[in-house]
Amino acid sequence: MTSGHIGKPTTIADYNAIQSPPDRAICDRLRQIIDAALPDADSKIWHAHPVWFLAGNPIVGYSKLKGGVRLLFWSGQSFAVEGLAPEGSFKAAEKRYADLGQLDVEQVNAWLGQARSIQWDYKNIVKKRRLDRIS
Repeated sequence: MTSGHIGKPTTIADYNAIQSPPDRAICDRLRQIIDAALPDADSKIWHAHPVWFLAGNPIVGYSKLKGGVRLLFWSGQSFAVEGLAPEGSFKAAEKRYADLGQLDVEQVNAWLGQARSIQWDYKNIVKKRRLDRIS
């Protein structure tokens, strides 16, 4: 999209750029926080949303939903730090933001610390047909 083509965003910058100004502010801030906390992570657009991976395993991502931006941690239900709501039938948990003022940087950094040390093996879930804890 940066090249002027209309379609699905192919980079995180493109993804953030197509959001409304309030949502773009949330997305840009989340990206800064995540990049700073997980400098060794690989990040890309995965299933149409920005996602960060450690050793090929999805750790954290965000997506624009009706009414705001969802921050999703794939292993978030196993975190000791509170504030996330369960999402889906596996171990994922989320926090939703309708306004940049709701974003608590210390809390997000605490979750990111947990995300590094507490991981479930989503990378091999299809092959193994089960979800195993890897750290």
